[in-house]
Amino acid sequence: MKNIGTISILHVIFLSMTVIGLKNHVTIIPSLLKVAERDGWASIILATVALFPWLFLLVYIHKKSKQEPIKDWLKSKIGKVGSTIVLYIIAIYLIIMAAFTMRETLQWITTTFLPKTPMLIMLIIYTILCILLVTSNLQTIAMINVMVLLGVVIFGLFVAFTNIQVKDPQLLRPFFEHGLQPVFKGMVYPASGFIELILFLFLQHQIKGKIRWYHFAIMLFILMGLTFGPLVGAIIEFGPTEAAKQTYPAYEEWGLISIGRFIEHLDFLSIYQWLTGAFIRVGLLLYVVVDIFNMNGKKKRIWLTLFPAFFFISLSLFLISDSKFLEIKGHYLLTVTFLFFLILSLFLGIIAFFSGRAAKKAQIK
Repeated sequence: MKNIGTISILHVIFLSMTVIGLKNHVTIIPSLLKVAERDGWASIILATVALFPWLFLLVYIHKKSKQEPIKDWLKSKIGKVGSTIVLYIIAIYLIIMAAFTMRETLQWITTTFLPKTPMLIMLIIYTILCILLVTSNLQTIAMINVMVLLGVVIFGLFVAFTNIQVKDPQLLRPFFEHGLQPVFKGMVYPASGFIELILFLFLQHQIKGKIRWYHFAIMLFILMGLTFGPLVGAIIEFGPTEAAKQTYPAYEEWGLISIGRFIEHLDFLSIYQWLTGAFIRVGLLLYVVVDIFNMNGKKKRIWLTLFPAFFFISLSLFLISDSKFLEIKGHYLLTVTFLFFLILSLFLGIIAFFSGRAAKKAQIK
């Protein structure tokens, strides 16, 4: 039975552009440049090709679960205890992912625009805003996303086309100067974003109509473009060596913008892109947690349970130095995220397969 506030497939595609797009457009680029350098574009293409067959596993799970809430489907297939353990692991990991996004966003704000503003004040304000979004329904999140995404896309196209004057495509060559090993090693970084498409299975009961394989394919190729653009842009604007030294090359590209003699320093527009992207990403990740624990519409329970859990996990990350945080995020979190969701998808696929066989045997008897 559908809940109030269902969304269309188009809204799902738009949400993937913001929620996963922020990660692939900004977060993974430094790690990918350090590992694959100028051949990072090949890692993105190979990761897309490698994960394309995996999309059919998502469709298979979606079909076998009959678009029921995954939490209810799991409970009916592996029992209350088993499903509770699995769902708690998923929820905790989603909160950690949201906390890392929050820590990274506020670190960037402090470093670039608000160096004298207390971090704690910003964390409290932004956490309150994100929880307010979570206490609404999925339709509200999708509508807000549509409104903010328009500006994000416009600004993204603006910086891409304005910087054509400083781009040198020759910096992409020579191809594969260090062989294919760095390319293969770099595949895990874009893949760690692509594989987050599995999150939409946890919202399938609030989506109008079935998600087909080509819907997932559209989202995958859009995400490939969102990863490809800033990576190639950073290489042909700064060169692979300089780009790899930068913490966030996608942001540094804003610093090159100049229109004529008098218009420059437009990097403040990137604040809108990053803050709105982080707002929707954190909001949706936490909303999935809310849905898993049947807290939809229970605002008091959300404020009493989810708010302190998310706030203190985020706060604990600020106890880590910036350099150590970037190392943990770049070397460990991205890889662990890929493995976590890959194992989860295989686990759900196995459950769907054996539950389907059990149903057939029951029909034969």
